[in-house]
Amino acid sequence: MSICGISESNAQIKLGDKAVGALEKGVKGFTFSDEDAAALSKEAVEQMDKENPVADAKDGYAIRLERLFGKHKSENGLNLNYKVYKVKDVNAFATADGSVRVFAGLMDIMDDNELLAVIGHEIGHVANHDSRDAVKAAYKKEALLDAAASQSGTIATLSDSQLGKIGNAMLDSKHSRKQETQADEYSYEFMKRNGYDVNAVESSFNILAKMSEGAQSSFMAKMMSSHPDSKDRAEKSKKRATKDGLYKAYVQQPIVNAAPAAAKKAPAKKKKK
Repeated sequence: MSICGISESNAQIKLGDKAVGALEKGVKGFTFSDEDAAALSKEAVEQMDKENPVADAKDGYAIRLERLFGKHKSENGLNLNYKVYKVKDVNAFATADGSVRVFAGLMDIMDDNELLAVIGHEIGHVANHDSRDAVKAAYKKEALLDAAASQSGTIATLSDSQLGKIGNAMLDSKHSRKQETQADEYSYEFMKRNGYDVNAVESSFNILAKMSEGAQSSFMAKMMSSHPDSKDRAEKSKKRATKDGLYKAYVQQPIVNAAPAAAKKAPAKKKKK
């Protein structure tokens, strides 16, 4: 589900039985609608929010994300909610229910425009139904859906272990290269449509490319195996911007994740006697 896949996520999912009931209608004939995917995703993310350090409203990371993304609570018909996980992982993801989660590690290395480009990519996976398909694949694999559906047309109660595997499979899902390319295109159009600097799309991929050349290169190779090459993605973004007459070498802006300092109170004026 993530554009980055830089480091292993600390997020773990363990779902309760109530997630199953919301999906029973979708099991027959193995139909799996956006609503079905959203129901399972919502349960997964709610549990993840309980098990990960979430930046509160006064935290600098949360303030920054609100400033950047507050105006995009509704995007392409999706109702979005977003939070920051205070973990060092370089990652971000969006799920079928419209939940967007950004990791502090990503916010530490990307400026505002680059961060918006990454989030735009993740929203693209939801808008293009990639997230729905990822949930469907995970559900079919971990819940043995075919066997359950063939017996009764409904699903039996699943164990926490099975549901946990479904949730983790959602996070670790590998989108096809075509899906990644389409999400990249969505990100570019998102930036362009909202008046942001489209050149930040190229810059964000260049950052990922440099990271893949560092100490984590072997891990990156494994994690990014299903993704198009970051340098190639950067080049394609540059070509889109050039074609639109918008290309200009991008210069990263200052990155500020600290909360604004409390305003200093002016000293009280002495009353004239």
